[in-house]
Amino acid sequence: MKLSIMQPYIFPYIGYFHLIEATDKIVFYDDVNYIKRGWINRNRILLNKSDFLFTIPVEKASQNKLINEIRPLITYDFTDKFFAQIETAYKKAPYYKSVVEILKAVFSVQHDNIADLAIKSITSVYQYLDMDIKWTKSSISSPETKGMEKADRLIQINKNLGYYNYVNAIGGQELYSKEYFNSKGIKLNFVKSQKVEYKQFDNDFVPWLSIIDVLMFNDKKAMKEQFTAHNIV
Repeated sequence: MKLSIMQPYIFPYIGYFHLIEATDKIVFYDDVNYIKRGWINRNRILLNKSDFLFTIPVEKASQNKLINEIRPLITYDFTDKFFAQIETAYKKAPYYKSVVEILKAVFSVQHDNIADLAIKSITSVYQYLDMDIKWTKSSISSPETKGMEKADRLIQINKNLGYYNYVNAIGGQELYSKEYFNSKGIKLNFVKSQKVEYKQFDNDFVPWLSIIDVLMFNDKKAMKEQFTAHNIV
C-alpha cells in the first residue's frame, strides 16, 4: 500500500494526477506554508497558441500563513473574467461544454480556504471521469506533526496512517534520501511522468498545462490512459 503527500494545487498539471494514481491514497498537505507565485492558486492554460497563466485571487496572501489559512476571493468579477478567458481559449475544443460544467461546479461553491478549493478542483476531475480517489488532509490526519522537520514529518504521517511505502513527486529526489527513509522504516520512491502529448487544435503542442487543457481535448477513455503514463523510480 502506497501513500503520497502533496500540497493541493488548483486544477494541477497531469503530473500531479500521476502521483495520485501511483498510490493508494493521497494526503493533501494543507497545513504547510503558502507559497506565493507557486501553483497553489495559479496554473496555465492554452490561449492564442501559447501558455497563459491564470490566478485565483486570494485575501492577504502571505508565506507566513498556512495554505488552509488563505481565503480565496471568488467574486463575480473574477468568474466573469475567468470564464471569458476559458471561452476565448477553448470554445472550439471538442469537450469544452463538459469541462466548463466542471469549472462552474467548482467555482459556484464558496470555500473557507484555498486548500479546500484546490482539493475540490482535483476531486471534481475524478468525479467527472468516474474514477475513485482516496484522500485526507494533513490538518485532519496528522495535525500534531506540524513543525517537524520536513522528512521526519512525511515519515510520521505515513506511520500515522499505517503506510510504509511512500511515493513523492520527482522533484523530491533532491530533497529526500531513500536511505534515510529506509532507516526509519519507510520505503521511499518517486513518480516520474512519461511524455504526454495530444492534439491541441492545429498548434504546436504546449506541454504540462493545467488538467483543464488535457480535459478539453481528450475523452474520458483517453484521460484514463493519460493518467497511467508514469513510472515509479
